[in-house]
Amino acid sequence: MSLLPKEGTLLRIFIPETEQYKGRNLYEAIVFKAQELNLAGATVFRGIMGYQLGQQIQTSKILRLSDNLPVVIEIIDTEDQINKILPFLDKVVCDGLITTEKATIYKAVSKK
Repeated sequence: MSLLPKEGTLLRIFIPETEQYKGRNLYEAIVFKAQELNLAGATVFRGIMGYQLGQQIQTSKILRLSDNLPVVIEIIDTEDQINKILPFLDKVVCDGLITTEKATIYKAVSKK
């Protein structure tokens, strides 16, 4: 993996974990698309509690088990690279939130 410039863009996608795209979890489809586009990296986080606009709170507490917890996908790369995935996200994210912010990349290495 080559080092990225120090100026990057952090992309965050907030979606319900049960969202689907072409028979698979949407978060999986997004990560595979990011890899296909050769973006630097993607990570999926499963929340233990959250809600979306106008919806009930979802929680992993034992008395309120939920199969639809919030999921956050983070992808970081250069702004140009991040812009490559935005049209795909515009098409597939129907229930969620997409944000970007400037990021300073301190270190980017791979053992490969």
